Amino acid sequence: MQLGMGDKKKKTFMFIRLVSAAGTGFFYVKRKSFKKITEKLEFRKYDPRVNRHVLFTEAKMK
Repeated sequence: MQLGMGDKKKKTFMFIRLVSAAGTGFFYVKRKSFKKITEKLEFRKYDPRVNRHVLFTEAKMK
């Protein structure tokens, strides 16, 4: 079975970095759906470099 030019599957999600607002450089990697989520993600998660929960904001993967 061969795939034609128009038969490619579209990307439905991408990987993003959640970077610590504490400025430690620590980050989490998360999948983000193109269809469901359009705004930037923000989570309050644990940063082991400062031993506390801080705000993590979305940044593009390099």
